[in-house]
Amino acid sequence: MRLWVEENLLPHTLEWEQSPSLPDSLYEKAAKDGLIMPMAAGAEIPQEWRGKYPIIGNVTPEEWDGFHDFIIHDEFGRVGGIGIENGLVGGPVLSVPALRKYGSQKIKDVVIPDILSGRLRVALAITEPGAGSDVQGVQTEARVSEDGLHFIVDGEKKWITSGMYAHYFVTLVKETTGEFTLLVIPRTEGVTTTHITLSGSTAAGTAFVDFENVQVPMDMVVGERGQGLKYIMSNFNHESLIYQLSQLSSEEAVLLLAGTTAQLKAHAGIVLEHVAREAIQIMGGIGLTRGGRGERVERIWRDVKAITVPGGSEEILLDLATRRALNVTAKLRAGEAEVGKHKL
Repeated sequence: MRLWVEENLLPHTLEWEQSPSLPDSLYEKAAKDGLIMPMAAGAEIPQEWRGKYPIIGNVTPEEWDGFHDFIIHDEFGRVGGIGIENGLVGGPVLSVPALRKYGSQKIKDVVIPDILSGRLRVALAITEPGAGSDVQGVQTEARVSEDGLHFIVDGEKKWITSGMYAHYFVTLVKETTGEFTLLVIPRTEGVTTTHITLSGSTAAGTAFVDFENVQVPMDMVVGERGQGLKYIMSNFNHESLIYQLSQLSSEEAVLLLAGTTAQLKAHAGIVLEHVAREAIQIMGGIGLTRGGRGERVERIWRDVKAITVPGGSEEILLDLATRRALNVTAKLRAGEAEVGKHKL
């Protein structure tokens, strides 16, 4: 994986950051060389994917686990910053797990192979101008067509990672009933994307996505109608985390880890911001220069907020952690909190 990064990413990093864009040929090569499928899988390769797609390093599907997944993410860090990783693999990592678990037969037979083979790219489209960390604020509307064969989608999505590159948008919509449904919307008539220029993560292809009277076939619904919010919230947990929780009941997992996980994510962002700032201070002007010896440090400093805000901003995560701690404390005092066979 380190060799792949050094040969395919590092020589072009500055060029792609300044463009800013990532070529489709890079995504095709990443799939061919065995990066896309295992990263979309997470900690375990699904049985139905085994033997169909390559895995980097000649790791067998049976050998693959969360540690291999961690190594890939860690080696991407050698690029400096998050933009190229997000633009290249952010779509599959964020979108495909929900499609595999809940997708219709058409999604599993057509959409997923398109993505994993490198033919087409995907983006997760949740955030809107008025709905960020508060996912329940989504207002993109989906109404059923008169013939009952399609959803008609109208609305706006904003800050969509890899949206400029995507051929499919895994999109959370609000039905006229008020329920949330998850759809796979192909880039078709009525779908337009506009590049959003960010201070960092410039190669991620971040986009404003507009849906205007877009017809989406009913077989592109992910799972059951009205369950989209549940699918999205569960999808925010990476497969490796789900793997670690597999020995816990859902009640135990929430009790033990929800607040802790939120606190760790927030703390990691705080530490990253501190380290990036101190690195700039140490390097001085070199650390402020794009394309020079301090290029990676300068890029990381610009990308800090593009790393810490998505997935839940710092204040929201710390609020969640505090509320969870207070909830557990209250249960402890009442003698009600139990994990497994042991009362807390």
